[in-house]
Amino acid sequence: MRAFFYSAVAALAASCAAPQASAEPAPAPRTISVTGQGEALAAPDMAIVTIGVQIDGATAAEALRANSAAMTATIDKLKSMDIEARDIQTSGLNVNPRYNYERNRSEPEVIGFRASNSVRVRLRDLDKAGAVIDEAVSSGANSLGGISFTFADPQPLQDEARRDAVADAMARAALLADAAGVKLGPILRIQDGYVAAPQNDTIVVTARRAEADFAAPIEAGESAIRANVTLIYEIE
Repeated sequence: MRAFFYSAVAALAASCAAPQASAEPAPAPRTISVTGQGEALAAPDMAIVTIGVQIDGATAAEALRANSAAMTATIDKLKSMDIEARDIQTSGLNVNPRYNYERNRSEPEVIGFRASNSVRVRLRDLDKAGAVIDEAVSSGANSLGGISFTFADPQPLQDEARRDAVADAMARAALLADAAGVKLGPILRIQDGYVAAPQNDTIVVTARRAEADFAAPIEAGESAIRANVTLIYEIE
């Protein structure tokens, strides 16, 4: 009877231990992670320029009225040159006091006000960009915040940059695996990093009313869209 009891206990212990052994996690696969970089180059087909008006006045209201009149004339001129309303967006409007900072004063003296207004303009016809800027300055604008170049439809270039990034990542993975003496297995994960818009140096220009009948020279050159992609491989 006692022998039967011990046999039953042993059988029960074995049955309880079996699920614990089967529940042990499988070892994690060995992996290698690589990040590839891709680039697509093309001539941009759109420019973005910031055109502004700054006018001083004895009072804030006076400065703002004069500024509004000059900016209205500038916007009207832009629209007359086939710039659509959707491509003209106000990017800044400020009225600030002007001070006299003489050292013998305990506090600076307000000597007037300056009204500033600027619009961000998308130029979809680069051949007319110089003429548009020239006409805007002639119509009342007296400052240009800068110009940059981009693409009206960047998607094809973004796709090309991503493909280039994947190819670069695959080449890097093959090189690292060969150097380490291992073999690449299947790709376990693909992570889309980022796609960077064209990076152009901003050209800052101080504008005066045009005195000559010619357009400002504009050279668009070539712009790049860049992408990063990360691939994670299993190592066999």
